[in-house]
Amino acid sequence: MLGLTVRWSLADAPEGVEDRLAAYVAETSHARFTGMAGLRFKTWRQVRGEWFEGCYVFATSEAREEFQRAFTETAAEAPGSQIIGSPPILVEACDIVAVAEGWDGFAAAPRLEPLSGTG
Repeated sequence: MLGLTVRWSLADAPEGVEDRLAAYVAETSHARFTGMAGLRFKTWRQVRGEWFEGCYVFATSEAREEFQRAFTETAAEAPGSQIIGSPPILVEACDIVAVAEGWDGFAAAPRLEPLSGTG
């Protein structure tokens, strides 16, 4: 499988940016990527005060290459960049070696409450 990671630093981001990012994902971004052609799935991850990222898994190399090209061209204007106040520090293609679904199953939702202090 074909992955892509887009990461922003939160080190110099405004206070409360993590909550604004979570609201943006829940209200806008989740719907944008749900059902997107060529995309198998996307996850949004963050560590408060450190980083926020989107992790994408694509069905084909063409889909990944096209998304990466289009995103890179406008990364500084991307909603995440606007909310954080700076462009991504990393846009990196990668291989997804495997995906396992645990006993409790996969939960697709526009917002998941963190279970630890890291989210």
